[in-house]
Amino acid sequence: MKQFFVTATDTDAGKTHVTSLLLKLAVQHKKKAAGFKPIAAGAEEAFGRLVNTDALTLIESGNTNVLYEQVNPFIFAPPIAPHIAAAQQGEHISISKLRSAYNEFKSCGADILITEGAGGWLLPINDTELLSDWVLAEQLPVILVVGMKLGCLNHALLTMEVLAHQGVHVAGWVANQVDPQMQEYDANLATLKARLPAPFLGESPYTEHTPKLKIHRALMELFELG
Repeated sequence: MKQFFVTATDTDAGKTHVTSLLLKLAVQHKKKAAGFKPIAAGAEEAFGRLVNTDALTLIESGNTNVLYEQVNPFIFAPPIAPHIAAAQQGEHISISKLRSAYNEFKSCGADILITEGAGGWLLPINDTELLSDWVLAEQLPVILVVGMKLGCLNHALLTMEVLAHQGVHVAGWVANQVDPQMQEYDANLATLKARLPAPFLGESPYTEHTPKLKIHRALMELFELG
């Protein structure tokens, strides 16, 4: 089983969008693929329970038989920082609980398992622990989604610097064009390719139609796709 963790330069950079495209790519190449969304803040009542649209997207993009509660074990209605939402409901997210949930999820038998984070890299899950602490404990290779918009160079370089400082194995990064009006898009992308010390895996151009992922050879090699 190949396992990855998807993080991003900031909130709304397109983690779900890119994770979904990665899962669909694996499925297209006859791999069993599953997405794990351990923490989600922002949910609505449906099917007699709280559901998060990002988690549902991951379920729809994969091809394994998994229950919603396995994909998204920690879910909160208000779209606020998860540790604050958990405290308001008298719940407690911890690394040990995440480890247990992840171990259960891995039993789905996927060839490729992709975990989507929440927010950016340094996301608090309680008063003392970060979601990144769990990623480090699991030794998951990280895929960084860069939300291509004004400020992305600073956000991407800062995030990559922290990842390198913590000794994280960065499997690569994906450019996601979230702002269709971004000026000098190509020049910014070229700057990131030159400065980010990790493989460029692909690019998702902005579109109002079917989402696409321009795949780089490095991604095919990473996923071991023919």
